[in-house]
Amino acid sequence: MPPKKGSDKPVVIKKYANRRLYDTGRSSYVTLDDLCEMIKDGYEFVVYDAKTGEDLTRSVLTQIIVEQETKGENLLPINFLRQLIGFYGDNMSPLIPNYLEQTLNMFTQNQDKFKEQMSKSFGNMGNMGGMNGIKGMNNMFPMPNFEELAKQNMAMFENAMKAFAAFQMTGTPKKPDQK
Repeated sequence: MPPKKGSDKPVVIKKYANRRLYDTGRSSYVTLDDLCEMIKDGYEFVVYDAKTGEDLTRSVLTQIIVEQETKGENLLPINFLRQLIGFYGDNMSPLIPNYLEQTLNMFTQNQDKFKEQMSKSFGNMGNMGGMNGIKGMNNMFPMPNFEELAKQNMAMFENAMKAFAAFQMTGTPKKPDQK
């Protein structure tokens, strides 16, 4: 099996002119679905053009996303896609990848906290009678934790907007009646 995330070297996938993908670690051809499963299982890989050696990882990962979206698993809202496309060529475009990565990392951390809290909550479900029932319900719906996560996310968003505003300031500020 390929090395797990965090290991020394990712699996090398070669993409041939006929668009076939070859997993050099397993010595077999793979599909985009296979690569998708590898990602979900925590495996790292890179994709190179078999002839030129060009790194094609980004385009293959994008293909995986497009394929998943066309299968009906729509994680990317249309408005988000339009906004993202609008940033291409914009003076803010260099900041977007890092911002999106940080935001998704924060979401993943919050998701882990949520799963942990739900696990604790359902572990207390056996004690639902009497006063223990109230404790079980309080653990099941940990609103203070969600409020704290929401505050952290909002603070991160506000900081990002302040950073964006600082980069957008060029020249002299325009008066409200100027265009």
